[in-house]
Parts: sequence; C-alpha cells; structure tokens
Amino acid sequence: MSTNVEQREFQAETRQLLDLMIHSIYSNKDTFLRELISNASDALDKLRLESFRNKDLDVDTSDLHVELEVDKDARTLTVRDNGIGMNRDEVVDLIGTLAKSGTGELRQKLREAKDAAASEELIGQFGIGFYSSFMVADKVTLVTRKAGEKTGTRWESSGESTYTIAEVDDAPQGTSVVLHLKPEDAEDHLFDYTSQWKLEEIVKKYSDFIAWPIRMEVSRTTKSEDGTDEVTFETKTLNSQKALWARSKDEVSEEEYTDFYKHIAHAWDEPLEVIPLKAEGTFEYQALLFIPEHAPFDLFARERRTGVQLYVKRVFIMDDCEDLVPEYLRFVKGVVDAQDLSLNVSREILQQDRQIRAIRRRLTKKVLATVKDMAAKEPEKYTKFWREFGRVVKEGLISDTDNRDTLLAISSFDSTASEEEQTTLAGYVERMKDGQDAIYYLTGESRQLLESSPHMEAFRDKGIEVLLLTDPVDEMWVTSVPEFEGKRFQSIAKGDVDLGTEDEKKAAEAEREEKEKEFGDLLSWMKETLAEQVKDVRLSSRLTSSPACIVGDTFSMSPALERMYKASGQPVPRVKRILELNPDHPLVSGLRTAREQRPDDASLADVAELLHGMALIAEGGEVEDPARFTRLLAERLAGSV
Repeated sequence: MSTNVEQREFQAETRQLLDLMIHSIYSNKDTFLRELISNASDALDKLRLESFRNKDLDVDTSDLHVELEVDKDARTLTVRDNGIGMNRDEVVDLIGTLAKSGTGELRQKLREAKDAAASEELIGQFGIGFYSSFMVADKVTLVTRKAGEKTGTRWESSGESTYTIAEVDDAPQGTSVVLHLKPEDAEDHLFDYTSQWKLEEIVKKYSDFIAWPIRMEVSRTTKSEDGTDEVTFETKTLNSQKALWARSKDEVSEEEYTDFYKHIAHAWDEPLEVIPLKAEGTFEYQALLFIPEHAPFDLFARERRTGVQLYVKRVFIMDDCEDLVPEYLRFVKGVVDAQDLSLNVSREILQQDRQIRAIRRRLTKKVLATVKDMAAKEPEKYTKFWREFGRVVKEGLISDTDNRDTLLAISSFDSTASEEEQTTLAGYVERMKDGQDAIYYLTGESRQLLESSPHMEAFRDKGIEVLLLTDPVDEMWVTSVPEFEGKRFQSIAKGDVDLGTEDEKKAAEAEREEKEKEFGDLLSWMKETLAEQVKDVRLSSRLTSSPACIVGDTFSMSPALERMYKASGQPVPRVKRILELNPDHPLVSGLRTAREQRPDDASLADVAELLHGMALIAEGGEVEDPARFTRLLAERLAGSV
C-alpha cells in the first residue's frame, strides 16, 4: 500500500536530458536492458559486500539474482533484483535529479551527434543508464526497499516534466523496474520486448558474463501423445555467469571482451587494447584490463572515478579501487581478482597492504609494456592512444620515478622536425646534430605561438630540432626529469645558448668581445632603467631577426608555470628575468647611437620600456601596465608619421 504520495518536478537539466533521449533516434534500443541489468548486478554486488561488512544486517544472500518478468497482455517488462535497494532520499537523488558533472556537456554532445551510433555511445559514458528506459517505455514504475529498512519507495514517471514518489509498506527488498512498453515499431527499431526470444538474445549478447543468474520464466511447446501442442513453463537462467578474467585468452572471443568492457566501464566505445594477466606464487591474482578507445569525459575532472574493480575470490569488493593503478593510468578499466585478501578489506587497509602494492607495481609495468609494444608493432593504434591519453600519461613523469625511463620511451611530442607527426625522444636523439649534447625544448600555450617565438630563430637558422611542448603538464615534468639516454633537457628560453661548434665559437669570440665593448654603456643604462622589471640586460646569441627576447635563469620558473600557480591560488614570488638584445637589429643599434648622442634624453627610457614590452608580448606574456604601454607606443608612432 502506497502512502504519502508526492509529485515533484524533474531538475531542469534532467528534464532536458529526458526529452533528448526520448525524441532522439537510436538505432539500437535493445541496449536499455543491458543498462538495467548492469544496475541490478551492481545492487547485488553491494548487498553481498555489505553483508560481509555488517554482520548485524538481517538479509538473505543465499539466492541473489536478477529476474525478468513479462506480461504480454499489459505489455510490461519488469527487471527485478533482490540487491541492496534504495531509500527515499537515494531515489530522489539518483533518479529524480541528475546533478553529476558533465550533464551539460552530454546534452550538447547529444545535440551535436550526427548519427545514431554516436548518440548511443554517450548513454553509458555519462552514467545515465536508467534513463534509457524511456527509449522503449512511455511510463516507468520503480519500487525499491533498502536492505535493513522496513519502508519501501515507489517512483513513477512518464518521462515528461514530473514524477511521483510515495512510501510503500509491502515492498520486497531490492529494486524492481516496470517498463510500460511503447507499441512495437519496426521503422523506429522498437521491437517487441515481451518476446521471449528477443529478451534471451539481448541478455546473451550484452550480459552473458554477469556474475549473478539472470532468470526468466520461459515456455516450452511439446507434442503430447495425441498430437496436440502442450505448453509447459519453467524458470531458465539466461546467462552463463562465466568470469572472463578466469578464462584464458584463447577461450574468449573479441566480442565477449568488448561486451564485458562495456559492462564494467559503462561505456559504448570498443576497447583499444585488452590486457589479461595471471600471477601465481607468493601472491595469486587474476586481472583483465582494458585501454579504452576514447578518453572519458571526466578524465581531468576533480570528482572523477578510476575504473578498476577489486574482487576477492570472485566476490565483489570495491568498484573504483584507486590503489590498484597509479593516478596517471586512471583511464584504465578492468577487474582484479585477488585470492589472499580479506573480504572485509577497506580503503584504509588497502593503502597499507603489501599485496596491493605488489599488484599495483605489476599492473603498471604490464600496461606500460603493452603501450611500448603497441608503439613498436601497431603505430596507428599507438598514435590513437597517445592522442587520447598522452596528457595524462605524462603526469607519471613527475610522480612515478620507478617507471620514468619507460614513460620517457613511450612518450611522443610535437617538434620542429614535422608539422604532421610527433616524435619520440629516441627519434629526436637519432636526429641530433654532431656535437649536440642537449635535447632542446620550448614550452608554451600553442604550437603557433612557439614557432613564432624569437627564441626559435637561431635554432631554425642552424636546422636544430626543438621539441614544442604545449600541454600544461609539460611545464611540470621538464623541471623534474634531468635527461634521456644521457642527453640533458634544456629549455631554449633559459640560460645561455651557444649553438656553434668549437671552431665557430673560437672564431666568434673576438667579435663577441668587441660587441660587448660597443654596447657596454647601453647595457648598463638599460639594466639601471629597467631595474624594476629585469634581472640583467645582455647581448644575445640566439636572435637573428627579432630585436630582443626574455630569458630565464637555467633553473628558474617559466612564465607559463608561474601563471598556472597563480591561477590555482598559490602565491608565487616575483621572478625577474633577463632581457637579451640583438646587437645587429636596427632598433637596438639605433638606440645605442641615440644614447651616445643624447645621453640626457629622457624619452629614450620610454624606448627601452617599449623594447622590453615587445619582448614580453613576443613570447606570449603580458606587460604589467597595458594602458601605459599602448600610450607610449602611440606617442612613438605619432612622432614617426
């Protein structure tokens, strides 16, 4: 009996999402059942785990299962489980609203999806499987009671603007979802979901590997002795319940792996790579890992979830075990089934567990070795992997010193060697000039900005390759990784850069000393004039066409990294950098001449300030006082007209 019936409106975002899902065209509506069975399987996992943890919980776990029930006359399909269930607040929170991050992004992607397949892939990716029910039903009724509680909850909606919610006194433990099915429509790919063969086909295709039995009453027609048809009914388990991770790779088809990946990852793409693993000896465990084809939408979100499930002796323990893979491999999905852990293991215990740490080390090395093999044997697949996950993998260069050499070997970067293809560090080293002892790089916000940087001029003239690092994480790892294969990393925007050979250096030394004498007074005056902005002013050996550039000390913080820290709210001490001048540029030589002829001309200080501001802007930085800079520039331009 239902009491305290309340009608509520859907959250605005949920209402818009339902409208998109109901009225969008999906070529494969069958997948709604996979989502509901997956939710039911999760509920059974959670109940079994809770029964281990809470010995006072009065529940019967002897026959946990999922049940499908069909009523052809009423045209309803019921998906029922006797799992953990939900209370009223959880129903409102999980179904009545959709407050997850990424909802807005999902709505936008659904609108932009150009074909049905693209739309389908978004359902599981954003964790909205329950809402897929409205693709096949014009009304959905959910009845649930949480394990250990006496009162149940009844939720019902036609998928429009409102839903009703009420207390139920006689609800069984678990959750049942009743779909009031839409009429069959072959043109809209809407099939008869009261059909026994159709339901068996869907379960076999998408949910055969579910660990819990999926049961349904089926009819069997036989001939009696007098030749008439005799119909009998029996309860049939529709799925095999085979744990794929316990089977050898030869026994599992590619389709089975794909379906299992979609189930555990709640995804609709196909796995890029399947990684089975079995360890025997001191620690026994089995693992089945997947590298996705596409990066999840929340890969860089603060509230993201990892994708590796932990089982102990095939008993589900934890859905997103963060301790099984390092943070920079958080995109990896899969299952780890350990033999020797306690069923009462908690997150706190896992952090200290020696076996978990050993498993983590092995899984990490296996994933990285797989990527390394991929790069060597399947370059197209590796290129796709790096495009999707390269940014997050490079986080490991900072945090995982044990595997740093492997991470450097599998990393790829943009470089001046090619506009289309990235390069590995090994490829860069192979192309290094004779006598070159450093791997040169430049960091910044975009390739276009870096290629037009004044710092590139001498390198471009001499044909020396430079890595172009544009990911935010690049600003971090280059300061903590000293070398690759004995070649040190050197920013072309920091320290002194001398690109000539020994003979060239000796030949240019006399000319350099002469230039420094010629420009000595100008350098001293500009250093004094710009004392608040720069640490030093010196002549440059890296400029060929630009008048000036800004250079940092060898171990100083880059401007981009400084901006990142400031954006995150961290205080950063002001760092003065070095202004380098091109002595062969007309502006610099003209300023030297003007300074010699008019040493008391106060307006020359404005030219020095403009020169410094131009150097800042050229590297993508910002002048401290834009209004003053533009005013000085306008005055100078006006005087030249």
